[in-house]
Amino acid sequence: MSCFRLKFQRANILLYFQLIENEGCKIFYSFTLFVGLKKNSRFEVIIINPILIKNMKTIIVDDERLARKELTNLLKDFPEVEIIDECDNVDDAIEKINTLQPDFVFLDIQMPGKDGFSLLEELEYAPLVVFVTAYDEYAIKAFEVNALDYLLKPIQPERLKETLEKIKNQLKDTSSQSISNNKLGIQDRVFVKDGDKCWFVQLKDVPLFESEGNYVRVYFDNNKPLILKSLNNLGDKLNEDFFFRANRKHIINLSWIENVENWFNGGLMVTLKNKMKIELSRRQATKLREMKSL
Repeated sequence: MSCFRLKFQRANILLYFQLIENEGCKIFYSFTLFVGLKKNSRFEVIIINPILIKNMKTIIVDDERLARKELTNLLKDFPEVEIIDECDNVDDAIEKINTLQPDFVFLDIQMPGKDGFSLLEELEYAPLVVFVTAYDEYAIKAFEVNALDYLLKPIQPERLKETLEKIKNQLKDTSSQSISNNKLGIQDRVFVKDGDKCWFVQLKDVPLFESEGNYVRVYFDNNKPLILKSLNNLGDKLNEDFFFRANRKHIINLSWIENVENWFNGGLMVTLKNKMKIELSRRQATKLREMKSL
């Protein structure tokens, strides 16, 4: 834990600001000392309700050193953003992202060897993604893979500010849902609307949620409607005792699992009762074993 204090004095008023940092969270306390007319006579008032601000952790992935440096310099104006690492290739980025689990990633698209889209396909941990590129022809594909935003080089400070506001709001929503701990279980019913069609579905009847760009396809009975929601946001609302994030694209209902087979590279292949097959990455397969083993 680190502590920083700032003192301001004018006439007979002393004003202190105290910043305490612990485990990536900044807690701002302020308290005022009113000094009386008599020597050494004073009383203290403490202002309540400290503000909790969580750092937003990011990794910059770009093969160009100057591009990484330029973005790093721009981010100096945003102290709430903490750059926890930089990567100049996809393979290194995959390892760092899966290990460090940043809140979001600044990701270049065109890189030697594998590109940014290949990185997303191989990731086991799914952070928010902001594409950073000099080419605007990739914009549509970027949003099809659930990118939160798309920044063109050279990055404009105002445009970067807008992106960071989006990230703050997204993380705030996720944090609020986690704090409330009001997760949906298999007995809960949800309202699903796709165009003119509406359903009131019990979650025990939903074997699978599948990400499709900025949408999620909900499988139940013979229906497969699309809802405007990211898989990350949906996952935050679902109780992990019943619903499991199999990979970047799928959340499965554990009560629908019919068969499990060992698969390549330490993964698992799950067959659901509706005969759909879903592959679990090695990391998620390990997590499932740990959660459900005796």
